[in-house]
Amino acid sequence: MAYTNLIPVDQLAEDIGTPSWVVFDCRFSLADTEAGGKAYRQGHIPGARYVHLDRDLSSGITDLIGRHPLPDFNSLCKKLGAWGVSNASQVVVYDDAGGAFAGRLWWLLRCLGHDRVAVLDGGIQQWRKGAYPITTALPSIQPALFRPYLNDSNWLSAQQVQNGLARKSIKLIDARTPERFSGRQEPIDPVAGHVPGALNRPFQFNLQADGRFKAMQELRDEWSALIGVTPAEHVVHMCGSGVTACHNLLAMDIAGFAGSKLYAGSWSEWIRNKNRPVATEST
Repeated sequence: MAYTNLIPVDQLAEDIGTPSWVVFDCRFSLADTEAGGKAYRQGHIPGARYVHLDRDLSSGITDLIGRHPLPDFNSLCKKLGAWGVSNASQVVVYDDAGGAFAGRLWWLLRCLGHDRVAVLDGGIQQWRKGAYPITTALPSIQPALFRPYLNDSNWLSAQQVQNGLARKSIKLIDARTPERFSGRQEPIDPVAGHVPGALNRPFQFNLQADGRFKAMQELRDEWSALIGVTPAEHVVHMCGSGVTACHNLLAMDIAGFAGSKLYAGSWSEWIRNKNRPVATEST
């Protein structure tokens, strides 16, 4: 059986030693970019490789793009092969933030045509809660050949978002907190507010209190109420830098609404151009 969006911890525990399974630790902190690597060294799921959001899953920042630009896909594919991922691999990704960072690698692999990738439901906290093993040992890796089948229609540029909003052909969903979306609070980016016409669905709304995803039907009901009759292919997700937006994209996939898109540059790119409009709760 292939796992393509979520996998429970007991299933991973059962298959953890399978040679075709590859596990990635995606823990990260925006406040301390080395905290995830430190946590990995202190203890991780056996066999897990560590991936760094800035160094592995993003490219360099320029004056015109957001805080976490899409990675160079050729470079990422070489890394995936070096990490032992082949086109036949079942990949499992996890973090300690309810999938907020692991969702980025899940989405990137889907863009590369690799559907056999799933987020560990509840992350390392649920793994520990199940009393499954934790190790400090680095994995023994057998490099593999990973052939990409890149689908660049999975994400939109700022101009495509602007055009889509003007034509009313897309529904834009922002995954940031209500405080940031409204412009009442902005701890990261230099401009507060949101893209005019966007709707707010904080990614945390996809989760239960224990950090696991809500049931499929509950997610389906909630997302149906938000997107209405808009086809999934016309729903576009954004956040601060294109990372936690993947969580909403994953939640829609779990709910049975496959095919939504990502505005990869998100808010941190949108505000680089002063000609782009900005809305706050008072405007």
